[in-house]
Amino acid sequence: MALAITFSRATHGIKAPLVRVETHLSNGLPAFTIVGLPEVAVKESRDRVRSAIINSHFDFPDRRITINLAPADLPKEGSRFDLAIALGILAASGQLPCEPLARYEFIGELSLSGELRYVRGLLPALVYADEGRALFVPSANHHEACLPVNTIALAAKHILDVCAHLRGKAMIEPVKKLDTKMQRSTDPDLADVCGQPLARRALEIAAAGGHNLLLSGPPGTGKTMLASRINSLLPPLQQQAAIEVAALHSLAGKRIDARNWHQRPFRCPHHSATAPSIVGGGSNPRPGEISLAHHGVLFLDELPEFDRSVLEVLRQPLESGRVSICRAAQQVEYPAEFQLIAAMNPCPCGYYGDPRQQCGCSAAQLQRYRSKLSGPLLDRIDLQVHVSRLPASLLLQRDRAGQAVERGESSAVVRARVEAAQNTQHKLRGKLNASLSPAELTSAQWIEPEAIDWLAGAIEKLGQSARAFHRMLRVARTIADLQAANQAPASNATKVGIDHVREALMFRPSNDR
Repeated sequence: MALAITFSRATHGIKAPLVRVETHLSNGLPAFTIVGLPEVAVKESRDRVRSAIINSHFDFPDRRITINLAPADLPKEGSRFDLAIALGILAASGQLPCEPLARYEFIGELSLSGELRYVRGLLPALVYADEGRALFVPSANHHEACLPVNTIALAAKHILDVCAHLRGKAMIEPVKKLDTKMQRSTDPDLADVCGQPLARRALEIAAAGGHNLLLSGPPGTGKTMLASRINSLLPPLQQQAAIEVAALHSLAGKRIDARNWHQRPFRCPHHSATAPSIVGGGSNPRPGEISLAHHGVLFLDELPEFDRSVLEVLRQPLESGRVSICRAAQQVEYPAEFQLIAAMNPCPCGYYGDPRQQCGCSAAQLQRYRSKLSGPLLDRIDLQVHVSRLPASLLLQRDRAGQAVERGESSAVVRARVEAAQNTQHKLRGKLNASLSPAELTSAQWIEPEAIDWLAGAIEKLGQSARAFHRMLRVARTIADLQAANQAPASNATKVGIDHVREALMFRPSNDR
């Protein structure tokens, strides 16, 4: 038989569409042609496949070989089709049986000796693989194949191992799936933070409701220290969300740690990052930092040091939770439901408004520094907190006394309240408060009429936007949920009152633009 069909998977955003690799051998001058919108790496597979077949002691057919990657209008990129192409040639030339090929899908790059090498973006193929087929993968991708997705994965080191399995001579055992039990990695503890009760409270509210947070203050006041501890307050990812996150990291070529793959991502790009590295891009678009922070935290330290154009691209994903990357050849969409945590100094020298050290910045420098942050971007940040400098006596007393000084609450204690508040949100509203729509926010079922009237009047006096009004309502709802979690017995029916909206307004500066 001169025609054989094998199956593989391409990459298109976070999806992995099926690709039929059709191999046909015909008479004529020897040639090797690949059609179906292949990019350069796919075209180069001709040489890799030829050498792998010969060095594996098979006969490379001295005929006209045509490989069609269907559907033809889907761009094919990378070296993932090598294994499927090689097996198609062997089957079409009669060196392998064709019947078993229909029961499997094949992904893997071939070395010149026939060994299977690591392939980027394997996990989406495991998620989208046909339920009736098993998927052959390189052994180097074992850390992804063992994640608990429904697809049966068979890991092989060499093309000869795959051929022996297809012939029924040496069967490959399916990859054993990981235990789905969630394990928490060792994050820095919130108890390490000395003082800063207001900032700690804001961090707890942000974690409980999924709100964006901006920490501002002089250098060395603990802004970065606080931000780096938010992951210790968040519950682990559920399995479906963890698989989504792992799939995005797989597409970006990041190695997945199978020991704590339920851990929420914490991304901290340097302020020299470009817009494509933040939102994603490239000729074959890959996920950027906001997608790698999906279901996790994106921490931007020294926020005004980022280019304004970089910060402005965050506005649309902060609202929609998705980012669409358009190129001439294709358009892909990646999820980007991240929580933004940012830190900044109040001025270039860092001491504007500090009572103990005079600021040396001119008015022009201060204006230029603050103009990096547009009003629409600040409007999307729910909680904005000034982190003050701690008295030196408190720091010295803590260092000298050690455990004798009473420490703040640990991450475990705060996390219990955060998880209780999040459970209430999911139970009653099916989502975190940061994702509530305006219609859901103004529902009379959970807000006191006098509270919404008081907040509306405050908004008018302060001249803030309608978006700021809705975001303060979301924060107030989270504050009420945290209060309910503290009650004994726990209550799910705490309405938003005036005290809740007053505290929410405290985290919103009056000079909001």
